[in-house]
Amino acid sequence: MKFARSVLVIALGVSLALPLMAKPKMVSLTDLTPTPEQGEAADWVSKYLTRLHYASKPLDDAMSQEILKRYIESLDSEKVFFLKSDIDGFTQRYADHLDEAIEQRQLEPVYEIYKTYLKRLHERTEYARGLLKKGFDFTVDEDYAYDRKDAEWAKDRGDLDEHWRQRIKNDWLRLKLAERKDDKIAETLDKRYRDYMTRVEQLDRQDVFQSFLNAYAMAIEPHTNYLGPRASENFAISMRLSLEGIGAVLQRDGEFVVIRSVVEGGPAAMGGKVKVGDRIVAVGQAKDKQLTDVIGWRLEDVVDLIRGPKDTVVRLEVLAAESGVGGQTNIVEITRDKVKLEEQAAHKSVIETGGENPRRIGVIELPAFYLDFAARAQGDSDYRSSTRDVRKLLSELEAEKVDGILIDLRNNGGGSLTEATELTGLFIDKGPVVQVRDGRGRVQVESDTDSGVVYKGPLAVLVNRASASASEIFAAAIQDYGRGLVIGEPTFGKGTVQQLVDLDYIANKDTAQLGQLKLTMAQFFRIDGGSTQHKGVVPDLAFPVTLDASDYGESTFDNALPWTKIAAARYAPVGSFERLVPMLETRHEARIEHDSEFAFLREDIAQYRESRARKSISLNLAKRVAERKADEKRIAERAAARGEADAKLAARLDDGLNPGERGTQDLLDPEADKDKKKDVLLSEGAAVLADVIELLQDNPRIADVGATPVKPGLPPPPGT
Repeated sequence: MKFARSVLVIALGVSLALPLMAKPKMVSLTDLTPTPEQGEAADWVSKYLTRLHYASKPLDDAMSQEILKRYIESLDSEKVFFLKSDIDGFTQRYADHLDEAIEQRQLEPVYEIYKTYLKRLHERTEYARGLLKKGFDFTVDEDYAYDRKDAEWAKDRGDLDEHWRQRIKNDWLRLKLAERKDDKIAETLDKRYRDYMTRVEQLDRQDVFQSFLNAYAMAIEPHTNYLGPRASENFAISMRLSLEGIGAVLQRDGEFVVIRSVVEGGPAAMGGKVKVGDRIVAVGQAKDKQLTDVIGWRLEDVVDLIRGPKDTVVRLEVLAAESGVGGQTNIVEITRDKVKLEEQAAHKSVIETGGENPRRIGVIELPAFYLDFAARAQGDSDYRSSTRDVRKLLSELEAEKVDGILIDLRNNGGGSLTEATELTGLFIDKGPVVQVRDGRGRVQVESDTDSGVVYKGPLAVLVNRASASASEIFAAAIQDYGRGLVIGEPTFGKGTVQQLVDLDYIANKDTAQLGQLKLTMAQFFRIDGGSTQHKGVVPDLAFPVTLDASDYGESTFDNALPWTKIAAARYAPVGSFERLVPMLETRHEARIEHDSEFAFLREDIAQYRESRARKSISLNLAKRVAERKADEKRIAERAAARGEADAKLAARLDDGLNPGERGTQDLLDPEADKDKKKDVLLSEGAAVLADVIELLQDNPRIADVGATPVKPGLPPPPGT
């Protein structure tokens, strides 16, 4: 087997379910058939999953059954479209034969199942729209069970009709509680269901195929994914934080694609040719005599037309934000260039802590561990990486005379293994950072090999349940070395390493046809020998848990790899927070005891858990009005405590609308971003680090590694 050029990545795996977006024209049922390229891609994927995966499994009848189950779930996870008779039919015809379909490159069953899904979706949509003409009785005392994860498949249409009646009734009631008139509610919901159907009908065979191959990949292990050609390019962009285009972020607004924001210094921002809120009516290239109308197009397809090589020209027909739908359009020409996605890069801020001894805490927020693999491989001296960016920010913060550094890794789902290692190296001298064990049991130690420490001052790392993979490697290494204090929630618990396999390279394709496979090839371990798999990184100082392990994290996957342990690497801790933590906890608890924001946070967490446990909601108007009034009272009390204006209250209540139904008015409102809540966890993280600084100042030896026993099997710290 030919091996692909590959890069090691440890990003948090995401299920690539079918997106519900629009497309330029309806896809006919005759177009929903497999292509030879898809058969070839499926064949290559099966070779890797059966031979080279860290937890490889044979492609047999048992796997066929699991693939079918996961494919059906990807189409109808809420069990609101398929009937039990559909599921029984799929099981009878395909449960033991999808393995042969993949091996023989005969993927017709994939599309036959999808066509049944389209048929049921059409039936449900028509039923929903028909209900809107009849209205609802909100005096009836009934509950809507919205969580159908453990529900049985509907035995007939009558069962589904009843669920959908309650579903639509709840949609209507949400809008009614937001004080919308009945005629406007009916209009809004009719458009919602019509658009939903249209978007699904416009998905093409590549979307269907990607969903199916992901069902196969994730049947092996949850972080193995198949990426079609478009998804592969988007993944590459997210890692290098750059693309070649016009430098504008787009979003859907009804039938239009709208300019959501423009990148400062990018081509779209130069000369003010387009602005936020402008609607793109048509797109063409410099050589095109006629532009292509893109009204009603799928967002990704409009993006594909606008992106292009640097120094080429794209022509846009634009309807200004302030113009009506029938207004005059304008054609603009923009020369494409390389655009850096700075919003997704590391950035800094400074928090001034209060108290008798105020401190200046430098904060570095890192959304991902990114690295431009291609530029680095080509020898580009200006290649982009998270470590390079953080190194620069550290220098700037030290120049600003900060007293300590807080690395914010909340919601950082991972990225490059190399970056996790090199970033750790900014804070420690030479030494191991993470251990990687492959499928044959061989262990390799990834180490920081550069002498010296870029930042030697007080350090803390802030994490939450969504901090995963590379974030966990970094936080674990900082914790094991005793280099900094880890604060927050237990992390995600993803301890596996993925390799990105370019299927087109393997198959000697000159163009992107087959996509890529993100393949789990190894498991990583802390330098103390423990795994973050399932358990995650447990913080030294805990904040309130916002997401339970049963709701989010590695433990929610039914086929995740188990936790295990290997021998520790040889490393020397540079410090210990063991004696500091009790003192820090005492100060932390005293500080938050009378902090209203922490009280609000705990209240929100309790309310969320109560709602999750209930799994249903009343459809009685009087009860829902009472619940809304309770919400209004709670929000008003919080606003009063914060000194906020009552006018901002409505924005925090459910308006009954789905994303994409609110229009672009918020984009044009200069006040829209001024109502952000205080980040109480970030502020408290800074306060905890300030406590560390003060305690160390009073007793510099309290965090010495000699204050606690050296870990068994490890060499003694230098100088002892």
